[in-house]
Amino acid sequence: MSKRQLSLAEAFLHAQNAPLKPAVPPAKRPRRSSASPPLAAHLSTAPSTSTATIEPRKGAAAQLSTSATTTTTTTTFSPAAYRASLSTTSGSPSEADLLALECATLDPSWLDPLQSELRKPYFLELKRFLWGEGLRATDDREKGKLKVFPPAHDVYAWSRYTPLQNVRVVILGQDPYHDDGLCFSVRPGVKIPPSLRNIYKEIKEEYPEFDVPKHGNLISLARAGVLLLNTSLTVAPHKAGSHSNKGWETFTDKVVELVDRHGGKDGKGVVVLAWGAWAAKRVAKMDKKKHLILTSAHPSPLSARRGFFGNGHFRKANDWLEARYGVDAKIDWTTLEPEEDEAGLEKQ
Repeated sequence: MSKRQLSLAEAFLHAQNAPLKPAVPPAKRPRRSSASPPLAAHLSTAPSTSTATIEPRKGAAAQLSTSATTTTTTTTFSPAAYRASLSTTSGSPSEADLLALECATLDPSWLDPLQSELRKPYFLELKRFLWGEGLRATDDREKGKLKVFPPAHDVYAWSRYTPLQNVRVVILGQDPYHDDGLCFSVRPGVKIPPSLRNIYKEIKEEYPEFDVPKHGNLISLARAGVLLLNTSLTVAPHKAGSHSNKGWETFTDKVVELVDRHGGKDGKGVVVLAWGAWAAKRVAKMDKKKHLILTSAHPSPLSARRGFFGNGHFRKANDWLEARYGVDAKIDWTTLEPEEDEAGLEKQ
């Protein structure tokens, strides 16, 4: 039978039984090989007019290299190099002239962190004032021109006897006594000042074994780690407060700030004895969690009976030092050997 003769039914049945052609599957996406570089690698190698995609990678490597170098390289502060960096052409007196005393007599442990402070306008202005008063170099006393106390080589005596890393206790004074440079202290042979006599009385009260000395020299305490710092480091003879508000307060506030950050073994804290409102104000910003800050009335005869006597500060200081650092950290307040030391000149 020909196809023409097929009935519609037969044609339908024929179509139903005809084999279906398989559907053509959609084209598969090629899979990225596991060895293909990540996107970041393409970005780092593809040509581009911008270096933004590759510079951070180079920068990171450079930073790692720099960091490694930093951890293995230490820089030692050189007072001679600092002195050489000072300007000699900045007027008369020049910056180098004005800071010659600091370079010669400020202990390197203090000079290093204070080197930028010394070059600030306020400090150079202070030094110009002192230059006019005759305080210029360590040998000015020999020239008979000095109108300032203490002598030039003792202005920074506190730094010489108590390097920054040795500070355990801080006692603040206001004006320097003549010829010493340490607060509340005088040279052997000079009459003991009234405030120091009251300090001795309080030590005796706390340590009955204390044999009150016949001198007022406190260098032995300074060597033991007691920073005896005046807030004004110079004064005109017999004129208390004559060099106040000239710039010294700003400078010694910076010294206190350094003690706040670095004072004590490994920077773990010190004891501060702040006697009188003036001293308490200077230490108000210190970290009270890190340091033991003890305040009371001033030992002056005018105020000692209003809170200085009986304050117990010397024993409290030792109790704290022992608890923080061990028994060897305590200060011997009872052994005050007099010293006559003129070692303020720089060793050449």
